[in-house]
Amino acid sequence: MVLAFPSRRREFRALVGGVKGVDRNMSVANDIKRKLEAAFAPDRLEVVNDSHRHAGHAGDDGSGESHFNVMIRASAFADMNRIARHRAVHAALGPELLGRIHALALDIG
Repeated sequence: MVLAFPSRRREFRALVGGVKGVDRNMSVANDIKRKLEAAFAPDRLEVVNDSHRHAGHAGDDGSGESHFNVMIRASAFADMNRIARHRAVHAALGPELLGRIHALALDIG
């Protein structure tokens, strides 16, 4: 599977502007959780909003939803190497959701 993602934040933002199906009223953490549950049916999933630790730093857009830590455990990842796992998570989240966040730390197993 070959995935192509926009390389710059502004390219992600441009994609988000016209994408249907992005609920701007739902929190980013809930969007992340909903998409990962649908894609992988994980045994364990934790989504932590770490944005408060980065207030005033680069990438802080003032929304309070810019930095996230995700821990996910699912049998779907069993035969994947580390790169494939990360690519699968990014594909599941999609460019519209990834464009709404600045940093995503992944612990995948």
